[in-house]
Amino acid sequence: MEFVGLGPEYAERSPFELSGGQKRRVAIAGVIAMRPEVLILDELTAGLDPRGCDELLGEICEFRRKTGCTVLLVSHSMDEVANVADRILVMNGGRLDMFDTPDKVFAEAEHIEEIGLTVPETTKIMRLLAARGIPVDTSIFRREDAVRALTALRGKGAGR
Repeated sequence: MEFVGLGPEYAERSPFELSGGQKRRVAIAGVIAMRPEVLILDELTAGLDPRGCDELLGEICEFRRKTGCTVLLVSHSMDEVANVADRILVMNGGRLDMFDTPDKVFAEAEHIEEIGLTVPETTKIMRLLAARGIPVDTSIFRREDAVRALTALRGKGAGR
C-alpha cells in the first residue's frame, strides 16, 4: 500500500468508500504484492487527473527499476507512453504496425496520425513551430527535451 501512495488505513476501508483512483491503486498494490515477473496494465491512468497519472506512472517505473519486472502498458495516451516506454508496439487493425524505440516511432508522426492515433502533445507543438519556420527538431516527444531545445534556440538568438 505504501508503494502506491496509500497509508495502512486504506487496507481496512470498504471498496465502496474509495475513489476511483484509490480503488485502482489498491488493485495495483494487490498485484504488486504477488511479485509478478510480468505486469500487464491496460489503460492504467484512465480517468485520473494529470497529477494522479504522473504519480502512478512514476510508481510503476520505480517498481520496474527496483524489481526488474517486465511491464507492458496498454494505452492510447501517447504522452503517457512517451514518458515511460523503452519500446513501443503500435497495433493497427489487429496487426503489428510498428515496434521500435519511442524516438523512432514518434519520428513517424504522419503515419501514427494516419492510423488514427495521436502523437505526444510535445511533438505536436514542435511540428507547429517548425511549420512557422522555427528551426526545431520535430521528432522531440518529451517535454524536458523540448524545453532544452527551445532554450538553446533562444540562446542562439532564434525566435526573436
